[in-house]
Amino acid sequence: MSAEAGHAAAVRAVLAVDGGGSKTDVVLLSLDGELLARERGPGSNPQITGLAESVSVIEILVGKALARTSVELAGSSVYLAGMDLPAEITAFREAVSEAPWFREDSVVEVDLLALLRAGTSEPDAVAVVCGTGINAVGVRADGATSRFPSLGRISGDWGGGGDLGAEVLWHAVRAEDGRGPQTELRDLVLAEFSVVSVAEVFEALHFGRIPGRAVVELAPLLFTAAASGDQVAAAVVARQAEEIVTMAVTSLRRLGLIEEPVPVVLGGSVLAAGHRELLNAVERGLALRAPKAHTELVTASPVLGAGLLALEHAGAGRNALLRAEAALTG
Repeated sequence: MSAEAGHAAAVRAVLAVDGGGSKTDVVLLSLDGELLARERGPGSNPQITGLAESVSVIEILVGKALARTSVELAGSSVYLAGMDLPAEITAFREAVSEAPWFREDSVVEVDLLALLRAGTSEPDAVAVVCGTGINAVGVRADGATSRFPSLGRISGDWGGGGDLGAEVLWHAVRAEDGRGPQTELRDLVLAEFSVVSVAEVFEALHFGRIPGRAVVELAPLLFTAAASGDQVAAAVVARQAEEIVTMAVTSLRRLGLIEEPVPVVLGGSVLAAGHRELLNAVERGLALRAPKAHTELVTASPVLGAGLLALEHAGAGRNALLRAEAALTG
């Protein structure tokens, strides 16, 4: 094939990356919204994996996507958990600055913006993610934003799978040794690890026989117990709902939108799982403190929002956005 023929065959496209604590999605979309390639791999939050591993995961997935078809990149966008401070964005940009798919005008932003776009196209909106961790972002039509550092307890945060899983184990231990009330969480933990005492679990964690990630994976047990009426579990779920509401309301208040009919987009693995005890408590809390706000639950992968933002950044039209949305949610 001649160089001219190869160039003619190349399709103008955008590359979009959504990277979280547990998974990373990469999509390649033509400027008319056709899905050309999609790849998924492990998490790439640099606060969890380290910057070098984060970049490696993304580079591998991007390479696989670009190998699927001949394209001329019109832009690339990376929406990544752990991009909570300007210094983190700068460090990531520098780490990928020599990559052939990265350009000076490429976007690097926190993944919450992709979640928000996956849930709404409204210019005034708030998004709260509750997945491995918890965070929120708010945007206003004039460009103003509300953000949180989201560095865990050192920056005032509580919630998400990490904290919820830790609460499950904490209450199970105390139910077993007598320091706390009896709770179904103890029996659920025993069954989860096929052991006869919770002490076996924390000892295995302490000595590294069980990976620390296993604590995060205990979070679903909390909702199992709460749904069956366990009061200990229900109290933790109520606390999580309050944190979600507080982050949403604070974002609305900061932007002067507390009295406006603004969408509050909810997403992340904990919220997307659809646990009614949690979602109902969030709805009640918002109704009391921001009664005009309405929730939008995102169950699609946030790479949907990353793809739409990448197309918008490249100047794609409405029909392309609709086509991409259908492809990424189908």
